[in-house]
Amino acid sequence: MIGGNIQGVKDYLLKELENLFEEKIEKGKFLREDIILKIVEISTLINKEISIAIDRNGKILDINIGDSGSATLPKVEYKERKLCGIRIIHTHPNGNPKLSDVDISALIELKLDAISAVGINKDGKINGISMGFCKVQDNNILHEEYLSKNLSTVEDYNYLAKVQEIEKELRARNIDEDYKEYAILVGRESQESLDELKELASACDIETVHMILQKGSKIDKSFYIGSGKVIELARAKQIRAANLIIFDEELSGIQIRNLEDNIGCRVIDRTSLILEIFARRARTKEAKIQVKLAELKYKGTRLIGFGTELSRIGGGLGNRGLGETKLELDRRKIKDEISNLKTELEKIKKIRGTQREKREKSNMGKISLVGYTNVGKSTLRNLIVKNYCKDNSNKTEDVFAENMLFATLDTTVRVVELKDKKEVAVIDTVGFIRKLPHDLVEAFKSTLEEVIFSDILIHVVDSSSENLFKEISVVEGVLKELGCEDKPTILALNKTDKISEEKLLEIEEKLSAYETVRISAKENINVDLLLEKAIEKLPEDLRKIEYIIPYTDTSVSAYIHNNSSVLSEEYQNEGIYIVAMVDEKVYNKCRKYEK
Repeated sequence: MIGGNIQGVKDYLLKELENLFEEKIEKGKFLREDIILKIVEISTLINKEISIAIDRNGKILDINIGDSGSATLPKVEYKERKLCGIRIIHTHPNGNPKLSDVDISALIELKLDAISAVGINKDGKINGISMGFCKVQDNNILHEEYLSKNLSTVEDYNYLAKVQEIEKELRARNIDEDYKEYAILVGRESQESLDELKELASACDIETVHMILQKGSKIDKSFYIGSGKVIELARAKQIRAANLIIFDEELSGIQIRNLEDNIGCRVIDRTSLILEIFARRARTKEAKIQVKLAELKYKGTRLIGFGTELSRIGGGLGNRGLGETKLELDRRKIKDEISNLKTELEKIKKIRGTQREKREKSNMGKISLVGYTNVGKSTLRNLIVKNYCKDNSNKTEDVFAENMLFATLDTTVRVVELKDKKEVAVIDTVGFIRKLPHDLVEAFKSTLEEVIFSDILIHVVDSSSENLFKEISVVEGVLKELGCEDKPTILALNKTDKISEEKLLEIEEKLSAYETVRISAKENINVDLLLEKAIEKLPEDLRKIEYIIPYTDTSVSAYIHNNSSVLSEEYQNEGIYIVAMVDEKVYNKCRKYEK
């Protein structure tokens, strides 16, 4: 069967091409002149490239029709330290017999035995033929090319000896196989969003080699982008030697499958990439469960798009074959896993709730650090803990803080002692991002409940960011989804050491509706002032009281411990001396023991 772009090609021409499958090239010969003349004739008539794939026994395995610029290559099996055993001969209706960038990329990427281009002029005459082979140089696989004016010279070329020579070099030399992922990014929204996708890819150790932005076009149900853009993407993938395509929008399972089938490499979307980052960065049991839960919910609706391990056969009307059964089993398995993970998450949520209740009983103030990813929340948290942590043993217990998206995922709570020995819990949360997958927000809600129960939010922003105001809007959107939009908030303008005074004044003017504080967590600038502002916003219903509790009433001492924040305790002759921060209820109940 003839593959590729056969639209508009007359049936009799397709039949003539199909007849070539019956032909065979003598083993050891590079080509057969009559076969090449036939594909040149048809290529001239349809003005499209035609490629044939031939194995070392001379059998034609694949015939493909492309457009005037390229033909789709067959899928080949990857072999380490060996060539794939297939040579490609194809036409160039543009007249140029030299190998194109796409040809060279395909030769090296697929480790073809050889690739050959036949240049055809406007009269349908052959004006040259090229042969390209892999070569090993300085432990890298490069290419070399030979040009000839006539087919007969190429027909008898002893290419098998050339192949043996190349494979000998591959086996003898220490070729470093490159397992790194090289991605092409595809977006529709804006260049800013694509740039952020590039940062996300970098956070996953993926190198971006090309970006494509397609604005204003209608979403295609089969490919998301138009079929013409798919062809462009396939070419770019070969030219740039990419092995991964990342879409900035969410794709359906069918779209992923169709794109992979037509482009010939793995395709993922923004949500998959963010889930991958979260999976790599999760450290605590809770975070790992939350990420796994989000992954399963995402995959559960896209089973048909996730590779050959999930059967795609069957499932038609009146057909309850093996494929449908496999999909049903996969769905049931995912459903059971989701149920089990939710149960585990509920257990952890109860433990977190108990810890929160203890803090609430002690009337301890709660301050949450929120903000866009990579704005410096973790750096600020580490600085506060280092300078104010009540427990000296925790001063060196820093969370990971690095200049990358989603450096930390795990919510941490630390008790710090501020002015007048006032204790507050400082909570560092996962960073937000535009188009944060809904399943992730849902999965992390148990963690983000710490934000819900906070007394005050410190919204940390990167004042040097070009997208400052959009990032503020994204964070406020997630806070609204959590029902926290009305909480007392201070906007901490971080990284002020990176921008000019003039720019800062301009930002502050635009953010005049907010209460802002200039800080630099890295340089420890104005962090004390930020905390003072935060303390002013904390509830003022606590008072510092000294008590003497008689030894006959030790239950009162236990009550004070359980329902307030004890600052100090000392056993004296007349009783237990306690200094505590108490609320109105505790004050009224224990008033007679006040010193």
